[in-house]
Amino acid sequence: MRVLILGAGVVGTASAWYLAKAGHEVTVIDRQPGAGLETSFANGGQISVSHAEPWANPGAPAKILRWLAKEDAPLLFRLRADPAQWSWGLRFLVECLPGRTRDNIAQILNLGLYSRTALRDLRAETGIRYDHLERGILHFYTNAAEFEAAMEPARVMREFGVDRQVMTPDQCIALEPALAHVRTEIVGGTYTPTDESGNAHKFTTELARLSALRGVIFRYATTIRSMLRAGDRLDGVRVTNAEGLEETLTADAYLLALGSWSPLLLRPIGLSIPVYPAKGYSITVPIAAPALAPTVSLTDDEFKLVYSRLGDELRVAGTAELNGYDTSLNPVRCEALVKRTADLFPGFGDLAQARFWTGLRPATPGNVPLIGRSTITNLYFNTGHGTLGWTQACGSGRAIAEIVSGHQPDLDFRFLGVDRSAGAVPVEQRKAA
Repeated sequence: MRVLILGAGVVGTASAWYLAKAGHEVTVIDRQPGAGLETSFANGGQISVSHAEPWANPGAPAKILRWLAKEDAPLLFRLRADPAQWSWGLRFLVECLPGRTRDNIAQILNLGLYSRTALRDLRAETGIRYDHLERGILHFYTNAAEFEAAMEPARVMREFGVDRQVMTPDQCIALEPALAHVRTEIVGGTYTPTDESGNAHKFTTELARLSALRGVIFRYATTIRSMLRAGDRLDGVRVTNAEGLEETLTADAYLLALGSWSPLLLRPIGLSIPVYPAKGYSITVPIAAPALAPTVSLTDDEFKLVYSRLGDELRVAGTAELNGYDTSLNPVRCEALVKRTADLFPGFGDLAQARFWTGLRPATPGNVPLIGRSTITNLYFNTGHGTLGWTQACGSGRAIAEIVSGHQPDLDFRFLGVDRSAGAVPVEQRKAA
């Protein structure tokens, strides 16, 4: 089939790779001049299957209320006269129920495990390089109550096949000596040795290059104007091309991988999806003293920040701000990243050289992405991955290629428009993977 993919981020590009590998004729369009230049550009760098506890969990509402007045809060709702934000927020509260949280953890873990296997297979097949490190992820805690609350999610993750080990403070320091400066603050940690880290932008640009060698056509600097619906099918996508001319692109199947912008394109054709932008921040700092910078990727629970070593730089990313489609840099939130990094790793590099970035993560209320076929028969979704687009990209791409090809993915997941009972494989049977 001829497949038109809307979006050349890490998810859209991975989808292109697997669809081309399945024998389809693939074209990718994106408004940017290259692949991976928006949400995939400067994220936290973690491939974190263990980061499976959704934002929506039983303890979240009380925390959010405490954070409402804090400009540098880890999760900040900026209440707006925006029906989409309020609708998303109400759904978020429903997803905070214990039963919903547990089911969402299972979905996120199933997809993460599948995706990690897909990434490793792709790496073995292509030799793709992207500053990746296979040293696991250490999640450290500086609040005893938060550490205690983390034990149940960690237990659930182990139940579903993720080796998330509980660590003492001394074990945390032994694993990552760069944390020695804050040894007295750390009350414990959890460590997942099978997690990884890497530069998502480098991965995306290199995979786009490899996909082009397979015949995938990338049309950059192409702005999507509208989808053209005719009954239960799409007839085409109206765009302004790189020459500034309007044209209509047609295909047999269309894949929406536009992240936070997905719902804006769907509304005019009568579709609604629960995806809302969650603005995240990052800094990238050159490393001057390698011994003082972490080599294990870290998650800082109290500040909801992640730290990943990408070559000779340290990437620090995190926080979530629900403020519509605003992409301006908030100086208070930027400074919070700088200050925390300086407190943890004094002397590792010159923070005055930090490069600041912000991007919009496409969040669903329960953090479970939307993958599968829409109610329009030739329109497919691969969107809503929130903070885990890099973690889930290869699995999502492989799965959507199976679905577009008319097959059932070898994965127990809530795919849209797919019968979960038809050949799904429970995660318990895949733990060895």
